[in-house]
Amino acid sequence: MVTAVRSAWREVPPYQVRQFAALALDEVPALAQDILREIRHEYPQLPLVPDEFGEPRALVGIRQSLEHFVAHMTSGLDRPHVHPRVFQEFGRGEGMQGRSLDALQAIYRLGVRLAWRRLAEIGQQVAIPAPAMYELAESGFEYLDGLVAESVRGYAEAAARQAGERLRLQRRLMDQLFASPGKRPRGSGAGAADGAADGAGGVPPALAERAARIGWPLPERVAVAVLLRPAREAVAPAVAPDVLLDMECERPRMVVPEPDAPGRRELLGRAAAGWSGAIGPAVPLLDAAKSLRWAGAAVDLTERGLLPAGELLQCTEHTEALVLLPPEELIDDLTRRRLAPLDSCGPTHGRRLAETLLAWLETRGGAPEIAARLGVHPQTVRYRMRQIRELWGGEMDDPDRRFELELVLRARRLRGELS
Repeated sequence: MVTAVRSAWREVPPYQVRQFAALALDEVPALAQDILREIRHEYPQLPLVPDEFGEPRALVGIRQSLEHFVAHMTSGLDRPHVHPRVFQEFGRGEGMQGRSLDALQAIYRLGVRLAWRRLAEIGQQVAIPAPAMYELAESGFEYLDGLVAESVRGYAEAAARQAGERLRLQRRLMDQLFASPGKRPRGSGAGAADGAADGAGGVPPALAERAARIGWPLPERVAVAVLLRPAREAVAPAVAPDVLLDMECERPRMVVPEPDAPGRRELLGRAAAGWSGAIGPAVPLLDAAKSLRWAGAAVDLTERGLLPAGELLQCTEHTEALVLLPPEELIDDLTRRRLAPLDSCGPTHGRRLAETLLAWLETRGGAPEIAARLGVHPQTVRYRMRQIRELWGGEMDDPDRRFELELVLRARRLRGELS
């Protein structure tokens, strides 16, 4: 059986409560002024922001909180507290100014302490029993927690709004970086019709302005990464603050400033752990679109299974694949023409001849060297080379034809068609 908790405050006669409340409400205007004066003395940096009637919002908040608390104690301390919404504004203001809530919470505690001192005097004046006053004090501290919670709510709202605004500005900056030079916005105002002169380092003023608005120092060189989501709900990579990240795209994109700085590659690798993607070559800032293009091409190959997944690839380490595999139509047409002599051979024998030809083109070595490379007997290599000479004839002595043959054979190897 649950025993009801005895309330000392409920045992106070109603006339005493009404008397206490009347005296407290009479004191509210002067008490609010005294509290604000003391807060201003302890925290002179506190800004006094006026409301639409020219009255300090802080004074309005103090007065409202005192009035609400008095109304609460007359209706019963066991009822839910009602908190003035202005305290959300206080928290929102701290968030917008980039300050923490520490000072605001200290100010609230000071205000509650001063208010309680006066309420305790009124309690003695009307002979409220001590146990009831203790209960009232506990309710006061609960009320303080509620005021802090309101401010935290406003603070979080401001932080979310600022984060959203920064992301929006960041995406606009990235879109401008990736725009072709002819489409990139230039200066405004006088001379805009002619295309205003670029700023320092040839950077368009509009781009420099957008970078400044999010506090992004303009680097000399950047590299752009394109990512593949491991899952729709995957957590964004924990990149450094100076790395621009756009998670709104189907393939998230990153702009990495000064990618060749010591330790940068290792940090990026750890941040993107569990993600697949590629980072383009380092380029001057205004050539970011070029780095993006190469990173996108590498990710295309990753999706096709032609480059490894599960890591952040460096495009500069896969130059051969990026040069030979994307222009499929051209390479396929060249392959059809240059490898036509193999059409008369069976698939298996034709593949062995192609592998032998590629080993010879890459090494220009003798039969023993090529045999060691292919893992076959030197006599097998000599037999295959005689066949190759018969199939291609004089083309084997033409440098241009040898170059084209090596291109198409390397492309076939990259695709997994040759070993």
